[in-house]
Amino acid sequence: MNRRELALGAASTALAVAAAGRAAAQAVQGQPPASVRSPEAVAFYNGFNDQLARLPATIQSDVRAFYELNGWRPVWSAGPMAKLQEAAGRAERHGLASSDFFDFVGLAADPASREMRTTAAALGYGRVLAEGRVRPETVEDLWEMQKNRVDLAAGLNDALTRDVLVDWFEGLAPTDIGYSNLSAGYVRYRRLIQQGGWPAFRIGASIEPGASDNRIPILIQRLVAEGDLSAADGARLTAQGLVYGPELQAAVQSFQARHGLGADGRIGAGTQQSLSASTQDRARQIALNLERRRWLKRELAPERIEVNTAAAIMVYWKDGRPVHSNRVVCGSPTNQTPSLEKQFASVVANPPWYVPAGIARNEILPKGPGYLASQNMYISNGTVIQRAGPTAALGYVKFELRDSYAIFLHDTPSKAAFNLSMRQRSHGCVRVQNAVEFARILLSPDPTKLAEFDDAQVTRNTQRIQTGREITVRLLYWTAFVDGQGRVAFREDVYQRDAKLAQALGIAVSLPRAVNDGRTDANDVGP
Repeated sequence: MNRRELALGAASTALAVAAAGRAAAQAVQGQPPASVRSPEAVAFYNGFNDQLARLPATIQSDVRAFYELNGWRPVWSAGPMAKLQEAAGRAERHGLASSDFFDFVGLAADPASREMRTTAAALGYGRVLAEGRVRPETVEDLWEMQKNRVDLAAGLNDALTRDVLVDWFEGLAPTDIGYSNLSAGYVRYRRLIQQGGWPAFRIGASIEPGASDNRIPILIQRLVAEGDLSAADGARLTAQGLVYGPELQAAVQSFQARHGLGADGRIGAGTQQSLSASTQDRARQIALNLERRRWLKRELAPERIEVNTAAAIMVYWKDGRPVHSNRVVCGSPTNQTPSLEKQFASVVANPPWYVPAGIARNEILPKGPGYLASQNMYISNGTVIQRAGPTAALGYVKFELRDSYAIFLHDTPSKAAFNLSMRQRSHGCVRVQNAVEFARILLSPDPTKLAEFDDAQVTRNTQRIQTGREITVRLLYWTAFVDGQGRVAFREDVYQRDAKLAQALGIAVSLPRAVNDGRTDANDVGP
């Protein structure tokens, strides 16, 4: 660039700054900027502050920012209003009611406030799609995930300028397959409600394979409604009477698998609890989980470990695809695994366990020195430590997370719990099924690191091995999700977080209680 071009550029910049200064001065003096020319626009500008003051305080800054960006012009003519109504019509797929955000009849009836109230409604709806209706910290004791954040004023202005309003709203919500499939599931359950739902299933004695029971016709209707049994097969089995035969048992096993129950075909206490849920409650449960997903940032690491603490399942993602899954044991209802997002730092082969003070004080020290000796434990500087070994609580491998409140993933000698349906029974950490094999999967990209780990497993020496890359671990709470077969899967609200979120949202929901299907092991004192 030559000197003449530089001088012209500097002059242009100075003129622009002077113009901006004049516009700001006009605004301060209560005069509309030069861009506001029509009588309608001038009237809107002059009444702006009065109209803004009538809006909820929480939305005022966004509304002001929007009109600053667009030059203080009214925008809601017939065309944009039609697009806004189209966007509002899609609220149901997000588990939302458009009437909670938009009163189009009321807006049309009050021309004086219509413009500003429409903008406030659009921004309010956009905020819910982008970030959720409630702050997660208000409904969970410990929630440290990366939140989604959006500049709504700039986005709305751009969407109106480019005439892409509907697409902009839809893009504010998560667009990943987990959200979109669950959204489709919500719409389907809403259609079931409109068709009358399914009949209530009465809880009573267990229904054993081969038995007869008066509840069989209602059971068939329920299985047909949710797709565990085809309508044609349902009609045929209904005609066969009240016998709980093999075909119906197979459909019940499908239902049990979707609900995380033991798929044995027996209709016992746990299965009956799940069958007792109404269509409305399951739809509302889906809506609660759509809300949880909206809290989270949209950009996900292509390699990550996700633990669903409600389902007690772990999924390992590589290159943006799920490539491995394991069952896990996570925190009990009284020692809940929190919602965290932390970086995976290293693998420790044959780790000792530094027992947290609360566990030591309440569960170990009262049992006396003999118990400590039997568990290969000792006390050092007031801390109870369990030596590494085949019966050590952390098993043969520990997956360390950075700054995770002593929450981590680990192996365990207590393998039987992985076969239980209700696997929320730890002190908050996550026990991983086949943990040694999973560690080898994570270390396999680097043969040297994998060899170090394998050698440590042979010698039983304690050794920390860095992964050499960042792997994100996300501890989530999904009680409704879409499984690998494309079915809506449910888990009972073992941590009562659905109940708390529903209360915050003003949603009436009555979900069945989880049924504990396993005995407590008195010697299981792991984290």
